[in-house]
Amino acid sequence: MKIKRIIEDLFYMPRSIISEPTRKTLGYIKKNVSKMKIIKFKTGKKVFDWVIPEEWNIKNAYIKEPNGKKVLDFKKNLLSVVYHSSPVKKWINKKELLKKIHCDEKLPNATPYVTSYYKKSWGFCLSKNKLKNLNKKKYYVCIDSEFKKGFLEIGEFFKKGRKKDEIFFSTYICHPAMANDNLSSVAVQIFLINYFEKKYPKSNFSYRFVFLPETIGSISYLSKKISTLKKNMIMGLALSCLGDNNQYSIISSRNGDKLSDIALDSALMDKKKLVKFSYLDRGSDERQYCYPGVDLPVSGFCRSRFHSFKEYHTDQDNLNYVTEEGLRNSFKVLKNIIDTLENKNFYPKNKFLCEPNLGKRGLMSTIGKKFYQKGKSIKNFLVYADGKRNLFEISRKIKLNLNDTIKISEKLNEKKLI
Repeated sequence: MKIKRIIEDLFYMPRSIISEPTRKTLGYIKKNVSKMKIIKFKTGKKVFDWVIPEEWNIKNAYIKEPNGKKVLDFKKNLLSVVYHSSPVKKWINKKELLKKIHCDEKLPNATPYVTSYYKKSWGFCLSKNKLKNLNKKKYYVCIDSEFKKGFLEIGEFFKKGRKKDEIFFSTYICHPAMANDNLSSVAVQIFLINYFEKKYPKSNFSYRFVFLPETIGSISYLSKKISTLKKNMIMGLALSCLGDNNQYSIISSRNGDKLSDIALDSALMDKKKLVKFSYLDRGSDERQYCYPGVDLPVSGFCRSRFHSFKEYHTDQDNLNYVTEEGLRNSFKVLKNIIDTLENKNFYPKNKFLCEPNLGKRGLMSTIGKKFYQKGKSIKNFLVYADGKRNLFEISRKIKLNLNDTIKISEKLNEKKLI
């Protein structure tokens, strides 16, 4: 099965932070991740400084000219309404209507994605070029939506390992009709869970994967799980925008010194297009996981970072924007991180006092310059294989990509040097 197939299956759904399409999305995920559990938070429940909002669902929305011609049709473009709009059906003059329409000034052919989760309002989204065609004096506007009490729902997959130490992955499920942001990460995380379950039925570390609405979802989850996470989590990754085939992006943890930072540095070291962002450039759920007092060891991983690609939060972030190659390469990075964590020599320890004789074991040349060149990386590995540094730390320290570091580790283990 292609990773992109998941995006195609879930794309045309008007998801919000609490909605029927969001529940259906979690239902789809559960069919692919059978052991996932659903955690619920009721409308009105206080979660730290926030309150769980009402459920919002929409059936239709449009703008009509007096002759009945639709100049905006929600059923043709799911981003053409402001999400969480209050219901409205009335005639309105052009001047008032323009106050209710949002455009993307930089992309005149794009329809932007706009929300109003926590303040009752209503509005539409339209491309700037289509806005120019509104030349009638009045229009009929319709937003057929409803609010009701409901439950914010979070999908959680947890697998206990030999150790209580936890590895954490998080991604968000609330965005409608956009492929890179963030169905790409939903799809990659589903594939990652399936790989992990099959490859490591008895894992060394414990693993926790969550699918939740952005911001309010992570805040709600922390309100319930913060003690467990603070006690057990040693590394976490907030996944976002993993489907394009452009650059790779790291958003560091708040202090930039966690295992998650080191793991991403190591796993992405050999990528030609790698951009490192500080925590000042945060934008997704790493905002909550790393907040003072929470202080979880979480970094963000993206391809093109949110806010940094022009198609972001518009209908141009469509099925054509993401590629199977981009998705697969993102998956491989995360797969390599898990494989490294589960390596039996994650904390390799050199067995010798002073340098071992690598030449007699066929690990380096015994002649001339080759003596110094061939075995340099192996010797550097051994220097830092003190049982205190893990494979990610060694990889970054000796400036050797993660895959080659693992190969050296396996070779040294085979030769009984570590």
